[in-house]
Amino acid sequence: MSIVKVIEVIASSEKGIDDAIKVAVKEASKTIRNIDSVYVKDIKCHVKNGKITTWGVICNLSFRLDA
Repeated sequence: MSIVKVIEVIASSEKGIDDAIKVAVKEASKTIRNIDSVYVKDIKCHVKNGKITTWGVICNLSFRLDA
């Protein structure tokens, strides 16, 4: 039987939403093994002078715990 843990992470990117999600997974993967899925809970953008400067995501990452 597997046990799955879920953590919440926040990441951002100047390139876009897709890149922000990739940043979340890449950074979390440095210390967490067995990441199975990403659930994007929320998306936001920072705006300066009428233009989007950064995209941010709040994600739940699910990963299996080692037995």
